[in-house]
Amino acid sequence: MYILEEKFKLKYFRLSFFLTLFSLILVSYLAFLKGGLTNSLNVLWITIILILMEISLSFDNAIVNASIIKNWNNFWKKAFLTVGIFIAVFGMRLLFPLLIVSITTSISLIEVFNLALNEPETYAKELISHHAEVCSFGSMFLFLVFLNFLFDNKRKIFWAEKFEQKLSSFGKNKIIPYFITFILLIFFLYFIEDSKKYDFFIAGIWGISIYLAIHFICLILEKGSNNLQNLIKKGSVIGFLYLEVLDASFSFDGVIGSFAITRDIIIIMIGLGTGAMFVRSLTIYLVEKGTLDTYVFLEHGAHYAIGILAFIMLLSTKIQIPEVLTGLIGISFILLSLYSSIKYNKNH
Repeated sequence: MYILEEKFKLKYFRLSFFLTLFSLILVSYLAFLKGGLTNSLNVLWITIILILMEISLSFDNAIVNASIIKNWNNFWKKAFLTVGIFIAVFGMRLLFPLLIVSITTSISLIEVFNLALNEPETYAKELISHHAEVCSFGSMFLFLVFLNFLFDNKRKIFWAEKFEQKLSSFGKNKIIPYFITFILLIFFLYFIEDSKKYDFFIAGIWGISIYLAIHFICLILEKGSNNLQNLIKKGSVIGFLYLEVLDASFSFDGVIGSFAITRDIIIIMIGLGTGAMFVRSLTIYLVEKGTLDTYVFLEHGAHYAIGILAFIMLLSTKIQIPEVLTGLIGISFILLSLYSSIKYNKNH
């Protein structure tokens, strides 16, 4: 019985394990052709580090994703696993960094791609120079995810009970999360060098605006008709776009941070993309097994981890913070919320 149960669990991760094995063999072989056994082992180790880094940084992302798509119909779940993973791997881990460099340097995408392949040091320098703007956008979006969870007056279960109940009582005023986020943006603006203040501010406003736009459209659809409201709950284009922007916000820090490990964009894409596949598999596992209903504080822990990640992203514009530390903090919140959930279940 135990063996059957374990096999049932593994089926959710079968594709991820297969792609991981294939990716590791591929990068090792290409590196061997280029520089022999020593280079092959070095690239293999770097790729494994990138995969683990992506999984540790995005573990809370999987939990939040699961809390959103658990009521979606099969069509949108499959879309999230197919089209969504394509966008996550090729869009965010390869195309997005190229776009940043292309837009800021007025060089075509093809030229930037050639630059990334042939002059990786120059490409990495250009991308990292816009770290502050990228973090501003991502952190503002993630802060709104965190704060709207805290100020949700419809929640029935509270982890940090007195603290969360007090905040949720203010939830009727929907402007509060946006006001706090904007104040935070203005506060960190003073720590940004003068030449980057404008770009930092505009990027942050874009992060706030996109979050607001998605929720405004949802609000219009929900008030439009019951059919449209049901469509939102069961999955829709808007819900899909929301998850893709959420995934993008999570991936920003990992993509930029990966250049501290390697300058090779192919290795970065393969390493982070493989990690992203595990996040997708974990999301589906959590949904299918009803884990969030069993461990009631997991969603809380994930949102607190998101809030910490958003704050770390802002701090990283001034202080260099290792990705390992960020991942450990996120996992610590998940484990603590898991322990609280088990304790809660025993008491009830």
